[in-house]
Amino acid sequence: MKNSSMLTGLVVLLGFASPVLAQSTWDIDPAHSAAQFQVKHLMISTVRGEFGKMSGTVSFDGKNFSTVKAEAVIDVGSINTREKKRDDHLRSADFFDAAKFPTITFKSKRVENVKGSNFNLVGDLTIRGVTREMILEVEATPVVKGMEGEPRIGATATARLNRQDFGIKWNRSLDTGGVVVSDEVQITLDLELTANSRKLP
Repeated sequence: MKNSSMLTGLVVLLGFASPVLAQSTWDIDPAHSAAQFQVKHLMISTVRGEFGKMSGTVSFDGKNFSTVKAEAVIDVGSINTREKKRDDHLRSADFFDAAKFPTITFKSKRVENVKGSNFNLVGDLTIRGVTREMILEVEATPVVKGMEGEPRIGATATARLNRQDFGIKWNRSLDTGGVVVSDEVQITLDLELTANSRKLP
């Protein structure tokens, strides 16, 4: 009788866990996510901005971060640095050329250096039609239940890139020897993802 009770309990536990632990898709919740960046201006101050429209999916079993696979799309036209003239310039051919290249995409290739909930997500980043490998340093949260009982997980991903590598070359030299805009760009992605019913092979 005791063994029967234990077996029943195990079946119930597995039945509860399987929707989360099975390899499934997780969607980026755009209302609770942000794609942010920062660059140096005149070598003395930091200008911060974000892209307001982002979507994407993650394949994840809800437990083992080495199983993570991710794809994301960012709408270049949604760039916002709180200054219209600057935003229009960033959308122009001098920078992102949003009319010709309306999206930035990322597609992961592998996971490295998993240490608890921290790991590196290596993938291809495409900006202005140029693709380069990039490493995102990710710190994930535990899986929790949302307001309607749905599984949710959060993550913060950071990276640095050289905009020149993607053909974003506009700049002006300063009399002091510096430049108007730094080549190095720091990226921070604050993500909240929701598991859905779509299962992957």
